[in-house]
Amino acid sequence: MGRQIEELARFVAATRWDDVPAEVQQHTKLVVLDTLGVILAGAERPEVRRLTMQLGTGTGATVFCPGWPTHDPRTAALLNGIAGRSVELCEGLRFVSGQAAMQVLPGVLAVGESARRSGRDMLTALLVGYDVVARLASGFTARPLAHQNGQVSLVAAAAAGARLRGLDAAGISRSMRIATTLVLTPSYTNAVAGATALNVAGGMSGFAAALAPELALAGFEAEEDAVEHAFSQLVGDGFQPDRLTDELGSTWHIMRNYFRLYACCNPIHPALDCLAHILADMRPKPDDIARIDIATYRFAAVMRNPDPLNFFASKYSLPHAAATMAIRGRINHASLDDGALDDPEIAALRHRVTVTEDPAMSAVAPRLRPARVTVVLTDGRQATHACESHRGDFQDPFAESELRDKFRELAGGALSSEGIRLAEAAVDNCENWDDVGALTALFRKYGRQASTTSHAL
Repeated sequence: MGRQIEELARFVAATRWDDVPAEVQQHTKLVVLDTLGVILAGAERPEVRRLTMQLGTGTGATVFCPGWPTHDPRTAALLNGIAGRSVELCEGLRFVSGQAAMQVLPGVLAVGESARRSGRDMLTALLVGYDVVARLASGFTARPLAHQNGQVSLVAAAAAGARLRGLDAAGISRSMRIATTLVLTPSYTNAVAGATALNVAGGMSGFAAALAPELALAGFEAEEDAVEHAFSQLVGDGFQPDRLTDELGSTWHIMRNYFRLYACCNPIHPALDCLAHILADMRPKPDDIARIDIATYRFAAVMRNPDPLNFFASKYSLPHAAATMAIRGRINHASLDDGALDDPEIAALRHRVTVTEDPAMSAVAPRLRPARVTVVLTDGRQATHACESHRGDFQDPFAESELRDKFRELAGGALSSEGIRLAEAAVDNCENWDDVGALTALFRKYGRQASTTSHAL
């Protein structure tokens, strides 16, 4: 087995919360808060609610939706992971491809609650699992159409789950290697096609976080080079492990993440920032806009369908997001909703949005994520604005207050006002929880119950 994988496993087993710098601790808790809000909002999606009801109930861990049903840790993590992927608001890694917290936290919460692990245990497992996602991704070459959900992050989630189940470094390594048999190859084209099956790949990382350690504890074995073999030859186009452990324990990749406030795919955010700047300056009425011309880098430019098929596909349509911003003034979770698809004013405007690739911008991506937007009005006036990357990137991070406001908005469908306040305070102090059940007990006390409409779906 590879030296680097074994070293990562030892890092996962040995890291202690008290050894983590204070700023990293604080940022980790902010990631927890942000991710919880996204899960709570995603749990309201119709397909997620139906699946939750279809799978029934069990014991061990909480499903984060009104009514707060319980299930075995595998299924609870699966459902919470699917929910969090469903509204396109989760944070992600800046320098490599991955939505690490949404891939790791659902499993950590489910395994942590079932095993009655402390808040410090939960936080440490998330932090090291997050780091393993980033490090594995740095050596991994994905296939061109493969989405990152359910790939290296699934193996990292298994490592975090194994730590919470009390496995030593050898057991964590074996859990990671066992997990390679569960790695998926979802396609990016699911997104623009509105295929919500893509979100199941996100949930499966949580499932693996609970299942792989149980397989290891039961005595299942794995190939010694399973991680290297899987990523280089089976589900990927290459894996270079040489630098996986560089600055291990001193560089924390959770500090290199991005958050998002726009409820749509991250690559199109730079163009939307440019558009927001122009709209704030010109203040046009929607009927005054003759056209919106957008130039951006290749990965963002392909998201140009002016007629997205459904809510999920709308998250990957730059014309739709731009038109929604121009009409509604915002593209947060409440604005970029199902109703936006059927809004005739938005539908008309998105056909006046053009999106093209600028090769010069593609040449500097993903180090930079540039965009340039020109708005032309019917009276002939026009304005152009350009940027090198989006707000929320490491060069221009969001204020913590903005992220807390996001959590309050997203949690509003699941928690009472008092519950939101207490949940926020609880996460701020979660290293003091005796066990992860402290959070779920709070949700049950102050959370909203499942509605009659939910049961009728």
